[in-house]
Amino acid sequence: MTQSSSLHNVFVNYDFSEGKFLTPFQRKKLLKNLQSDLQREYRRRIEIMLLADMGKSQAHICETIGCSQEMARYWIAVAQAGMAHKWHERPVGRPKVVNEQYLQRLKELVSNSPRDYGYSFKSWTALWLSKHLAKEFGIDICARHVNRLLKKMGLSTRKRSENNNINMDNQQSKSIKIYDLPSKCKPEIQLSLNLIQSNK
Repeated sequence: MTQSSSLHNVFVNYDFSEGKFLTPFQRKKLLKNLQSDLQREYRRRIEIMLLADMGKSQAHICETIGCSQEMARYWIAVAQAGMAHKWHERPVGRPKVVNEQYLQRLKELVSNSPRDYGYSFKSWTALWLSKHLAKEFGIDICARHVNRLLKKMGLSTRKRSENNNINMDNQQSKSIKIYDLPSKCKPEIQLSLNLIQSNK
């Protein structure tokens, strides 16, 4: 008898009315999905949650299924949080990493207007770049990391407007610097004025 078939028998024969975390609906759905042809990792997720619902310890679950403590801990927490129905939403395997193609596309996007890609806003934010690239590449990274990548490439989502640059130039040309003024006073007169003020 294989491990999966013996576990299947355990689940079928268990009285889940005494379950700890799962609703009857969640249990029924998980058991039904367990009977379908699933990838090994998805099957393990369901088995972890069902065993946790039966009151089995994390150590027992790891030994029975042959999974890591981290995996068991995560899917037990999912069951406890009432999110067991989302067992298939998290992709299997390591998350995809940012590659050269991703970086080139990021550079291309930030160099163009979001309106060129069907958005209604005028300039990109790191959040919208992250969302757009997640759709294209399936690589989901946070906005802060997008900003870090942009900074490494010498780019930013913040654009300096030409008006601000013109105003800054005008202000600099109009400013007066004290050392540019010619002195009309003779040093002796300045000294005498200082003496008069100090005597008062």
